[in-house]
Amino acid sequence: MHFEPDIPSSLPIALTMGDPAGIAPEITAMAWKFYRDTNIRFFLIGHPETIQKALCNISLPNPIKINHPDQCMSAFAQGLPVLPLTLPRQVKPGQPDTDNSPAVIQSIEQAVKYCQSGQASAIVTNPISKASLYEAGFAHPGHTEFLGELATSFANWNSPQGPFMMLSGGGLRVALASVHCALREIPQLIQPRLIGNALQVLHESLQHDFGIKHPRIAMCGLNPHAGEAGAMGIEEITVLNPVAQELREQGMKVTNALPADALFREDSRSQYDGVLAMYHDQGLIPVKTLDFHGGTNITLGLPFVRVSPDHGTGFDIAGKGIARADSLISALDMAKKIARNRSNADA
Repeated sequence: MHFEPDIPSSLPIALTMGDPAGIAPEITAMAWKFYRDTNIRFFLIGHPETIQKALCNISLPNPIKINHPDQCMSAFAQGLPVLPLTLPRQVKPGQPDTDNSPAVIQSIEQAVKYCQSGQASAIVTNPISKASLYEAGFAHPGHTEFLGELATSFANWNSPQGPFMMLSGGGLRVALASVHCALREIPQLIQPRLIGNALQVLHESLQHDFGIKHPRIAMCGLNPHAGEAGAMGIEEITVLNPVAQELREQGMKVTNALPADALFREDSRSQYDGVLAMYHDQGLIPVKTLDFHGGTNITLGLPFVRVSPDHGTGFDIAGKGIARADSLISALDMAKKIARNRSNADA
């Protein structure tokens, strides 16, 4: 993997706690070690005692409690800055506790508020346990949908186009038209408005977040062989290709629906800057195959930058000292780059 840890910024990144019983404390400690002597700065919104144990386990200094994101910049080189949250139950690695779920949610909400108030440049979210949050009354399928709702509190932001999930890794940028839903629901979701919005959001992100002036977008078909001219499904003919044609007439470089089984091979990847996949596994499998440990999850169509590691809570390995921080480090690096690119695009 390649990182650029010396991108300067006047604002730190807000890092959420994630599920404290997973590998989030361990990978956070390792990420701070990686970045402590660089110009990238981030602060954790979390439980000081839990992160202190993770830091101690790899012989790192205790975290530094801060009261405001501004204190992160001067404190970072001495210790991981932590804006404290209280947990009602003691954390046991590998054993998620629903009683701690409200603090997990609070960490995400506070990170969004710091971006909204201009005190953080971006949000990086540690992995959450959806099952634990559901038991605590969490009403959203996942991070992406929750952040989309929180974005509605931003003044002058009213986007019917987002949010959409993008996975980045192994030289791929793959956005998803649908995310956390059953496969049987996807054909009903693949409608012109959804596909048009997804392609437009992806196009804008490639321009503003990745600095690509004239993005080239490849679109996956929904059906095998992209429908085989209607013999294996008609969504390509009735929905996908007409939307692509309309957007090409508006100046976008987007393909008709292409067979997904051949789209991600090496010689094809040089022909596009981003891909729109129709469903979760269609997009995630190639990214995770090419870069399982270093891939990142980016939320498109939000008024703030949000990136996360492309993996789960890791309850089965939590506390065993074998977790890898590659993806979190990649996420912090990606968040900094996107924040910088957006700033340059707005200048």
